[in-house]
Amino acid sequence: MADADANSVQFTLQRGEGEGGRARFATIRRRWWFRLIAWAALLAGIGAIGVWAVFARDLPSVDALKAYEPPLPTTIRSGDGTPIHSYARERRVELDYAEFPPMLVRAFLAAEDRTFFEHHGVDIPGFAGAVVDYVSKMGTGERARGGSTITQQVAKNLLIGNEYSPTRKVREMILAYRIENALEKEQILELYLNGIPMGRRSFGVQAAARAYFNKDVDQLALQEMAFLATLPKAPEAYGRARNAARALERRNWVLSEMARNGFASQAQVARAQATPLGLIDQRSDTLQSSAGYFVEEVRRNLINRFGENAEDGPYSVYAGGLWVRTSLDPKVQAYAADALRRGFIRYESGRGWSGPLRTLDVGDGWQGALAASNIALDYENWRAAVVISRSGDAAEIGFADGKTGALPRSGAQMPVRGSGGVAFSALKPGDVIAVAPEGSRWTLRSLPRVSGGMVVEDPRTGRILAMQGGFDARIEAFNRATQAKRQPGSTIKPIVYTAAFENGLTPASIIVDGPFCVYQGARLGQKCFRNFGNSRGAGPRTIRWGLEQSRNLMTVQAANKTGMDKVVGLMQRIGISDSQYPPYLSFALGAGETTVERMVNAYSILANNGRELTPTVVDFVQNRRGEVIWPERWRPCDHCNAPDWDGKPMPRPRIRSRQLVDPISAYQMVHVMEGVIQRGTATTLRDLKRPIMGKTGTSSGPTDVWFVGGTPQMIAGLYMGFDQPRSLGGYAQGGTVAAPIFKAFATKAWEGMEVLPFRAPPGTRMVRIDRRSGRPVTGAWPTNDPMASVIWEAFKPESAPARQRRNREAEAKAAAEAKAAAEQAARTRQQQQRATDSDFLQREGGIY
Repeated sequence: MADADANSVQFTLQRGEGEGGRARFATIRRRWWFRLIAWAALLAGIGAIGVWAVFARDLPSVDALKAYEPPLPTTIRSGDGTPIHSYARERRVELDYAEFPPMLVRAFLAAEDRTFFEHHGVDIPGFAGAVVDYVSKMGTGERARGGSTITQQVAKNLLIGNEYSPTRKVREMILAYRIENALEKEQILELYLNGIPMGRRSFGVQAAARAYFNKDVDQLALQEMAFLATLPKAPEAYGRARNAARALERRNWVLSEMARNGFASQAQVARAQATPLGLIDQRSDTLQSSAGYFVEEVRRNLINRFGENAEDGPYSVYAGGLWVRTSLDPKVQAYAADALRRGFIRYESGRGWSGPLRTLDVGDGWQGALAASNIALDYENWRAAVVISRSGDAAEIGFADGKTGALPRSGAQMPVRGSGGVAFSALKPGDVIAVAPEGSRWTLRSLPRVSGGMVVEDPRTGRILAMQGGFDARIEAFNRATQAKRQPGSTIKPIVYTAAFENGLTPASIIVDGPFCVYQGARLGQKCFRNFGNSRGAGPRTIRWGLEQSRNLMTVQAANKTGMDKVVGLMQRIGISDSQYPPYLSFALGAGETTVERMVNAYSILANNGRELTPTVVDFVQNRRGEVIWPERWRPCDHCNAPDWDGKPMPRPRIRSRQLVDPISAYQMVHVMEGVIQRGTATTLRDLKRPIMGKTGTSSGPTDVWFVGGTPQMIAGLYMGFDQPRSLGGYAQGGTVAAPIFKAFATKAWEGMEVLPFRAPPGTRMVRIDRRSGRPVTGAWPTNDPMASVIWEAFKPESAPARQRRNREAEAKAAAEAKAAAEQAARTRQQQQRATDSDFLQREGGIY
């Protein structure tokens, strides 16, 4: 036993450390409180996944805010850089945070989020109050107060929208937390103050400051800043006149909150609270006076190139924030618009009232209907008004700003055109009319029914300096300068003779001004051309004389000698027509249709010695960061604006245009057209006392009157006629109606402009000739007398006449041609009585 005891060994078994931990965990796991915590964690995890799936799964990335570019309007500038218009459906102006006045920032903090710099995206006490308010208003139809911080409003306005639901609120809170992690507080405020909707189509405080006070933010007084801070709560309410009391109460509450939070002193707040609101009347964005047609043409160009809305690309017209430098010269535009309008009014003087501009349905309120129509006038002191009612001896009229006035019977006594009676009796509610103040009363005005278009171009560059497409773009948007296709009448003749010069004739070439007939076949019979007014032919004369006196018979004979295929080919080459006209002689007298813009550009090409020009209204386009995005490969002209000469050669742009017309032929025509001013159909312009080239035109009827011409620096052209072509009256001609309009424009537009001659290209030979015969002269010199018998004439080297005694052979040939023409006249005199002709040729006597 003792041995057994001595040899026995005792072991104590202990659990390992790992096994003991598991045992303890197993013991704890069986506790009730552990099970409660585990279930809570599981439910929280499932809830987090559910919240992510329901609320956060498709939230936009906060990174989008770092590169956020709000939709901005396109700003249009004139040629000198002055802003003249903007294309905008919303008013927006972006500022940097440093540009916001500190007091303005405090006003918004007091009104919207006084703890903005303390919370991390969500104001818990404010949110709890909003929840209580939401629950208390459930089922009542009332909207609970938001309780959103400024960060939440940024998330709502820029990323997730304005849906009214608890789901949106949760999504807004999640996104606000993410925004606070991604952006600095100042960056968030910059986004907020630039993007918050403020009413009157304004987004951001700068746009609102302009809309409500016509000031920039750095010019606002304390009470004006406080008013702007009221707008996020009800942007479309507080800016209305009928809610002025509510707006004043809310503004003063914001001021008191600023004082309570130490953002402003009590004295400052007291002074501000005693000040009226001082809001300006709501105003619509208006075009610069008289530039409506020009800026609309720019808009069409930009939309064709960049698109209209944000979905069309990053440089769209209404969202891309473009800065557009145009070629507009505001002074030239004003002179062109005024001259054309006065020409319309002068023509229609004494013809009676032309009727209302439009008739509106004023059932829901005349002011809203008038404002929605966008009808306005910018001529002198004329205004557009709507007739509210008419009774007794006065009619009540209203204006777009809400003001009213009285139009007495005595102020509307002109007869109604076409129907008789007096205008006052024809007025009815809803009629939009033109009125003007006369003393203490309003008087009726009549807008002309005749219309037209005018374009002014720089012939050295093709830049369009001015464009007027009717009386007023806000009444009639159709741009007759670029869209109206009309017959150009005799303004086409210089193109015909230019083709003749390119094909061997000269300004001194002799053509017989006599009868000219063409047999057209059995169906059309004999076609005989006539001079204006059926005037008799003058016999052999120079081409110069034929153009100066606008002789139809000489023009068609020149076209016939040249070949009509070459004539219409030149018309297409210099852009008068998109496609080539048929090679009929009637097109040499203006039968084809074209636009004022095309005719002005064609004359500019001639003045530019035949080099190609593309008429443009846009110089260059910059994106919102100032980078030039059009024209492609645009480069600035280094040193072009240097204040002092640096001793280096003058910078000159590289000429990339094609030569469309032989340069000497182009100059020959310009030189001949100077004679139109000196002794031809446009002598009314002679007293402007500078080198001027040009040509009048009167189409058949006469339905349109034209003038195109100008100086080496400025070519302008215009037509006047009815939109539905009808006769202007037998007295209307290009020289008596259109040229005086041009003169009224040029007298002002050219004042102070350097007097420059048209420059002849290299190789041109200037020869003294007898103006009537075209023969060279050796014993006399030209003088300044327009009617002098000896003049300088331009020739090509190969066609310049020898300075010797007259060429008997050429004289004999001319005499033979004259005799043959006389014999032809005798044979066809009786045929003319029964000749069948086209509709155009039946009216041809009115082409001049």
